[in-house]
Amino acid sequence: MRRREFLGALGGAIAAGPAVAQAQPATMPVLGFLDSRSPEAMTGRLDAFHRGLKEAGFSEGENLKIEYRWANNQLARLSVEAGDLVRRQPSVIVTSGGPSAALAAKAATTTIPIVFLVGEDPARLGLVDSLSRPSGNLTGVNLFANELEAKRLELLHQMVPHAVHVAVLVNSADPTYSETTLREVGAAASRIGLQIRVLRAGTPREISEVFAGIGSQRPDALFVGASAFLNLRRVQLAQLAAFHRLPAAYGFRDSAEAGGLMSYGTSISDTYRQLGGYAGRVLKGAKPADLPVMQATKFEFVINATTAKLLDISVPPALLAIADEVIE
Repeated sequence: MRRREFLGALGGAIAAGPAVAQAQPATMPVLGFLDSRSPEAMTGRLDAFHRGLKEAGFSEGENLKIEYRWANNQLARLSVEAGDLVRRQPSVIVTSGGPSAALAAKAATTTIPIVFLVGEDPARLGLVDSLSRPSGNLTGVNLFANELEAKRLELLHQMVPHAVHVAVLVNSADPTYSETTLREVGAAASRIGLQIRVLRAGTPREISEVFAGIGSQRPDALFVGASAFLNLRRVQLAQLAAFHRLPAAYGFRDSAEAGGLMSYGTSISDTYRQLGGYAGRVLKGAKPADLPVMQATKFEFVINATTAKLLDISVPPALLAIADEVIE
């Protein structure tokens, strides 16, 4: 190449340099996602979470990177996984799967923004100072999982009005939710005139053992406490309840879809969409202290009519009238 041509080409490359550099995509923000369960249990929920993010302008792989950490139902691992996320310095950490994940993230950092999804009053859990003014680096969504349990017990009583003895199953590995469940259900049972028997299980094997021991003191109905783990085991629970011919009430609609008699609670899909939207606002620069804790707004009462027939239960017309969905 002649010297003049070489210098012309070099000058053109130099001139093009800044334009090329400007065309390079900026470094994508990183979102850390911490959950107490396994990814297999979260497919539908993650879809809803991604919808919320997209509504806020973020799509994984396009303008957002997500680092997932799963405790696989070993709550003791949450602090380890939270610490690992903090070391990666994400723009925001999102937690779900119970208060243990949120509490682990809170203990791991006081500076990285945290957006949580929990099932009871986060102020009572110590996550925020108040719902309207969270302060600190945390805010999130309350899906009312535990705060609706008194109402759910009342609906179960209407479904099986002859029931007097009700077994209440709680997750022994998550005492925070268990204590709230027993407090709410105990107070409601006293008002209605029901006698409760507490059952505790924190593993699939313990669930089987609990049902194996039901025989001699068979309750009239089963109330399954709102718990990420117990919801994860919804198929096992529905099958065992059917085998023992126990009418059972659950906190989330996917349990009724899995064969449970009835469910009453907030829409999981909608709350995960809200969670994604709030995370998106933080990614855009909003501070958690300025974002009031959101309250779930969509509630669902679902009756599985097929299961009712198998249990020889005639669903009261009053319940059919207020059900959001009846599964035939």
